[in-house]
Amino acid sequence: MSLLAMLKGKGDSGFGYGSTAEEVTEGLDLTGMTFLLTGCNSGLGQETMRVLTMRGATILGLARSMEKATEACRPFGERAVPFECDLSEPASIMACVEAIRGMSYELDGIIANAGIMALPKLHKAHGYELQFFTNHIGHFILVTELLDQLKNVARVVIVSSMAHRQAPPGGILFDRLSGEGWYKSWVAYGQSKLANILFAKELAQRFEGTNHTANALHPGVIRTNLSRHMGSAANVMMALMGPLFMKTIPQGAATQCYAAVHPDAAVISGAYFDDCNIGKPTDLANDLALAKKLWDVSEEIKQKVLSEH
Repeated sequence: MSLLAMLKGKGDSGFGYGSTAEEVTEGLDLTGMTFLLTGCNSGLGQETMRVLTMRGATILGLARSMEKATEACRPFGERAVPFECDLSEPASIMACVEAIRGMSYELDGIIANAGIMALPKLHKAHGYELQFFTNHIGHFILVTELLDQLKNVARVVIVSSMAHRQAPPGGILFDRLSGEGWYKSWVAYGQSKLANILFAKELAQRFEGTNHTANALHPGVIRTNLSRHMGSAANVMMALMGPLFMKTIPQGAATQCYAAVHPDAAVISGAYFDDCNIGKPTDLANDLALAKKLWDVSEEIKQKVLSEH
């Protein structure tokens, strides 16, 4: 157990920093339930798929290539179904959506787990900074196109990060989404993670009056493949300090599993979870006007990039 796990203890939910995905799902029978999961092939996604299938759920496991998705899903047999979905490519996203619709899957939940982090140099997709496009726009297209596949009772869970606190002043640079002239790796990552929270916030508003919920979360600081773009000095520091302060992958997957399937989270919507409890994001993350503007701009981007294909 890490030092932080011992110091932080548990919250009102009965779980906390040191809780694992297996612990927060213990005793649950998810037989007959189907969840879509992006980024199933590594890290938190892989652990989430392992634990939810262990509890009886069927997982539609999405990865950037069919090869990666198939390899990740193979150990779980019929309980894991692979799909190719490159979140930086609208054509790939829509092909995945059509495949899921064509197989008539009805979803108990969507777990938007995939993401890229702290690219050292500016990269773009379709004219937009790549982290913003992949982490937010890609998931925005995927989720909004699959809303009709949700069952009467369903949850949407968006994996964000405490790094949303590093977003630029004002939160979202709507007039400079290309990243040109301002790009800094962590600021851009922070913007994309703030966008994740705002997306969940506005989606929760649109779900009002239904049995659908939408929430965002911070999984914790975990050493996964996301850290591959960090400098060597940072990775050395993570290796040295990790045992004391960082979560394990089973601990990191706990909050998204809690938000997706735990009965106590079923009535919570529009929240930001941290350590399997409701946390406190920045004021910008709770700005409903900003969330609405981001939705409108994201819809415009969605229509634009889809019309190109």
